[in-house]
Amino acid sequence: MITLIDYGVGNTKAFLNVYRQLNIPVSMAKTAAEIESASKLILPGVGSFDHAMDRLNHSGMREALDKAVLIKKIPVLGICVGMQMLAASSSEGTFPGLGWLNGEVKKFDVSKMNQLTHLPHMGWNDVLPVVKHPLFDELYSEAQFYFLHSFYFHSNIQENVLAISDYGGNFTCAVGADNIFGVQFHPEKSHQNGIQLLKNFANLTNA
Repeated sequence: MITLIDYGVGNTKAFLNVYRQLNIPVSMAKTAAEIESASKLILPGVGSFDHAMDRLNHSGMREALDKAVLIKKIPVLGICVGMQMLAASSSEGTFPGLGWLNGEVKKFDVSKMNQLTHLPHMGWNDVLPVVKHPLFDELYSEAQFYFLHSFYFHSNIQENVLAISDYGGNFTCAVGADNIFGVQFHPEKSHQNGIQLLKNFANLTNA
């Protein structure tokens, strides 16, 4: 069962629609008890880092989520701000992150950008996997996905970087270690490529 963490931040309905289209069992969790039956978890997120962390911390699901991911080793996919929340901290705010992956969130350096509109990074961009990973099965090299963000996940462990993109220089747009994964782009808004990636996550047999 794919379980979407519904803590009031992120477009959970879009993910529901994708998985129902794929005939993959999916549910939403608004309570700690609803996390118990999950075989895989999706942590969506939009907006600011501190707002998302505050909503999650006050959702009543934080302890159950930590247990599911860190102790039971349930695979989890963080998306956009959900990916940033996997880090220990963010330069966007003051709240600590989940700290599930060794990294911190940084703001793009606009001095390195030539685009007329610097931030946010918005629209379609190539995603280049740097390692062969089942999360990117059947996705051609540099497949395009939809982005909307001004901050990015900086991984302190290079082996955790799964894919990069380019916006004023290369940045990490997908990470993974053990059962924990994150993508900066929005697969739910990325048409067929996004559907394929969400299907690949559902089909992961081990993490």
